[in-house]
Amino acid sequence: MTVAVGIDRLGFYTPSLYLEMTDLAEARGDDPAKYHIGIGQDKQAVIPPTQDVVTMAANAAEQILTAENRQAIKMVLFGTESGVDNSKATAVYLAHLLQLPADTRAIEIKQACYGATAGLQLAADYVRSHPTAQVLVIGSDIARYGLRSAGEVTQGGGAVAMLVTADPQILVLDAESSYHTEDVMDFWRPLGRTEALVDGKYSTNVYLDFFKTVWRTYQQQTDRAIADFAALAFHIPFTKMGLKALRQVLPEATPEQQETLQAAFEASQRDNRQVGNLYTGSLYLSLLSLLRHGDLVAGDRIGCFSYGSGAEGEFYSGVLQPNYRQGFDDAALTALLANRRAVSVAEYEALYTQRLDLQGADRQLAVGTDSAAYYLAGRQHQQRQYRHR
Repeated sequence: MTVAVGIDRLGFYTPSLYLEMTDLAEARGDDPAKYHIGIGQDKQAVIPPTQDVVTMAANAAEQILTAENRQAIKMVLFGTESGVDNSKATAVYLAHLLQLPADTRAIEIKQACYGATAGLQLAADYVRSHPTAQVLVIGSDIARYGLRSAGEVTQGGGAVAMLVTADPQILVLDAESSYHTEDVMDFWRPLGRTEALVDGKYSTNVYLDFFKTVWRTYQQQTDRAIADFAALAFHIPFTKMGLKALRQVLPEATPEQQETLQAAFEASQRDNRQVGNLYTGSLYLSLLSLLRHGDLVAGDRIGCFSYGSGAEGEFYSGVLQPNYRQGFDDAALTALLANRRAVSVAEYEALYTQRLDLQGADRQLAVGTDSAAYYLAGRQHQQRQYRHR
């Protein structure tokens, strides 16, 4: 008998600071409409030095895990391109912080923004053959392009945590998916650099080409058409990018369904507009935003497009479950975004330079202003010091 497997719970965390895109535009001598409309972003998460991908992942996972879940988890798959060590996996740090059992596999996955999707698919395959097991999948990143760089407006950061189980509350994944890989230099971050290198226009074109490729392949594999979908969720490093992808396939839909898909996209990008680029987590914040703000019903099929520069793309789908709203804490997520503090451009620039450097010197961070449950206290003897309140 086939086991229904998919996403049972979703959690999200971003730090308590943000930058208004209007303020950044004015400081850089740009028209704010270029950021709000041309890029499609309103706010950008600002990451203090006391938060990194491990602590953000822990804060996201804490929202969705019970004592029973912790005992049932057999694997942690941590998608990130903002790793904190060239050898030790972020997943190992996370498993320790969450006090998971010692018989837990803990693995870090890297392929630009695609890592969390690789983790989700590996997790689903594992649970199909081990139906009593649960897998924690993480997408956690900090998007950095440099002050006054062309990519500055598409920075941000945060973490999405997904619990993958049999008979999930939120989304049962379809078995079929299509994927495509090419060696493309549209975005990369050489060793020793904290900021990415990117060819923005080229990367957008590759993204759009990959979407068309995997969408066509998926249709050939499944005989499904756009009429079979209530919504499409996209990897959206900036929200206008996902809109461009959607517009490529809208002509395949009837006028009525075009309105439905466009409304679903508006719902899916609402939270991303407030946070910015999450790299590996961007698709899954988009999915969570769709679940929170969209007009959906049980049985709806949702298509998801994942893209990671360099490059790898995948299109997969899933069917919404009757109790999907019980799989995330809507009130807590609304409060998380609403209760953040706006920072000035000067404060943002100062915080940008205060993260732990690559030199390895001992350093104690000022932790008093960080109220998160999990935080980074500093570094001693080349070892990061993680703390839990």
